[in-house]
Amino acid sequence: MSLIRVGVLRGGPSSEHEVSLKTGEAVLANLPKKYFGHDIFIEKNGEWNMDGRYAYPEKVFRNVDVVFNALHGYFGEDGKVQSIMEHHSVLYTGSGALASAMGMNKQMAKEAFKKVGLKTPRGILLDSGLSAEQAGKMIFGAISPPWVVKVVNGGSSVGVFIIKDFSSLVDNLETILSPSGGERIMVEEYIWGKEATCGVIDNFRGETVYALPVVEIKPAVGHSFFDNESKYGGQAQEIIPANFSLTEKREIEKMARLAHDAIGARHYSRSDFIISKNGIYILEINTLPGLTSESLLPKAMNAVGSSYGELLDHLITMAMGKLI
Repeated sequence: MSLIRVGVLRGGPSSEHEVSLKTGEAVLANLPKKYFGHDIFIEKNGEWNMDGRYAYPEKVFRNVDVVFNALHGYFGEDGKVQSIMEHHSVLYTGSGALASAMGMNKQMAKEAFKKVGLKTPRGILLDSGLSAEQAGKMIFGAISPPWVVKVVNGGSSVGVFIIKDFSSLVDNLETILSPSGGERIMVEEYIWGKEATCGVIDNFRGETVYALPVVEIKPAVGHSFFDNESKYGGQAQEIIPANFSLTEKREIEKMARLAHDAIGARHYSRSDFIISKNGIYILEINTLPGLTSESLLPKAMNAVGSSYGELLDHLITMAMGKLI
């Protein structure tokens, strides 16, 4: 029997290029024996390569049976590459174009969460026509400090800042709102509490949406939250299973399933939460969570007795439509 050809898509033009390389490398190294992996590397300038040679996307797609999307951030996680693959009728892992775009856009995801009753931090979407001073005054009048300033389309906690005073707020807004910045910005209230994350997988162990164990996150010393450096630098403390009450863990699992369904995600996702004295808040959803050796989803899978290879096989099987 011939091997199933899997194109592992990694790299890309986003600020998460290096993380994607690690995810793709891990996927290629752990594919079960029934698969033959092709390294589909996208350079930062957008050029595609297949197994070390330049190749047009069309050629790549003709020579694989399925694509494992190991990209992160801009282009890979926001619906763009998904739209390209759908245009060419390519089978691929992860959420579709629309769900990916919604998950990557923090404002769109926030609205979807609200519609299904999930609690989210109060926030303001800034008008790009405002000056930093005007925006700062509007924020200060609506939300008490500290503030969480987010790039609307940033992933993996890239472009997330904790701001504690008005002067620092204006200084940061000057940079972010400048013509060279060109980013849409959302500012939210800072929720004090304990950080948690929960991954879900479709059609796993007899459940339509299976919730993995809740992971408790304790940010590294000197970090206000589980930022990009903490995620991939191994500095944060990740506790599996989390030291929360059973009620809190079950509620987070329920919320992770709801968030997954709210944006129409498929195959797998991971959502981040804060447990505060006023309840549990969802912060964001990741439709292509990292799959490096340091990543949370493989660790949570391991905690329930499933291997990395089993996870990859399950995702690819779903992508190929062989698992209902």
